Amino acid sequence: MGYPRVGIIGVGQSNFKPKRDDASYPDLVREAVNIALGHSKLEFDDIEAIVYSLAPDAMVGIGNAERLGVDAVGGRSKRFLRINTGGATGISSVAAAYYHVAAGACDVVMTAGADKVGECGDSQTVLNKIWDPTYERQLPLGTITMLAMSAIRYAQKYGLTEEDMARVVVKSRKHAALNPHAHLRKEVTIDDVLASRYISYPIKLMDCCPQSCGGGAMILASEKYIKDNKLDAVWITGVGHCSETYYLGDRMGNDPVADHADSYALNLSFKKAYAMAGVTNPRKEVDVAELYNPFSNTDYHAIEAAGFTGLGKSVPELKEGVYSLGGEVVVNPSGGVLCTNAIAVTGMVRVIELATQLFGMAGERQVKGAKRGIASANGGDHQFFGTMVVEA
Repeated sequence: MGYPRVGIIGVGQSNFKPKRDDASYPDLVREAVNIALGHSKLEFDDIEAIVYSLAPDAMVGIGNAERLGVDAVGGRSKRFLRINTGGATGISSVAAAYYHVAAGACDVVMTAGADKVGECGDSQTVLNKIWDPTYERQLPLGTITMLAMSAIRYAQKYGLTEEDMARVVVKSRKHAALNPHAHLRKEVTIDDVLASRYISYPIKLMDCCPQSCGGGAMILASEKYIKDNKLDAVWITGVGHCSETYYLGDRMGNDPVADHADSYALNLSFKKAYAMAGVTNPRKEVDVAELYNPFSNTDYHAIEAAGFTGLGKSVPELKEGVYSLGGEVVVNPSGGVLCTNAIAVTGMVRVIELATQLFGMAGERQVKGAKRGIASANGGDHQFFGTMVVEA
């Protein structure tokens, strides 16, 4: 089955920081939008529709904050759609923009958003409210404890150690040091990570992503528009989404379809995207991956869900450098979510980073000869998964 070709013609992202006192929320959105417009060589009048990427309002401190963003993205008198799937919001927004174009509703669509997570206080007090109030909230659960339980499950099944987790942080920070947009850019050692305090065993402070402020934007267009206007583009060739059960307790058994050690739903999402893109051997056919990894242990099950290796086999391979810059399949050359997490656009930045690689604009973090990349993002209580294949 053939699919309409949809191209990425413009990308923009802020330099992410813990705080941006110099910029209001709309300023952050416009900052990224201006960069994307400059890259695409288009104007606001060329944009037919807006998909607005906005995670929980509480992170911004304004109810229905998409209203504040309309002017920042030039959305007045245009189609306007807000998307929120938690941490997956950014990639869900790119997918919604893709569908606008692929369906023939529009030729040019912008998706954009921003977040000020570092200025919202303790984001975990917000994220604690995502749980079922009767059965699960009083544990107490948060996104950290949720994925600490995943780390324990993975360790029990596959022998993961805290040193293995620390090794992911070292890799991510080494990559992020080459990325001027990344929030955490200081290189660290395994000993540095192991010496940081526990947040929720076995996750330590340095195993956690930061609370970042910044914005992102992308402009997508139809193949006909791109050809008629002689624009440069990279192409979205595969899109996948998959959901998981809401109740975390239902993922703690030995059912391989719902084991919190693994990311079965993420794997299904990748399979959908691969089938659409015609990818049959990800390890051989994918050059670069931007996989959602808010905590160090999640790097491993994301690599495995992407089909790069079998369950439990990514730990020794990461140690050998298979997934580092210069390795066989480069995972998170940007430093990934572990080094930058502005929730509303984190998933979008994964696709922005892929496009940057495929346009050959990634500077010191450039993966040589990159022609095909994949992106993923996770949202809710590790419940919503989005994936994408992008090709030069």
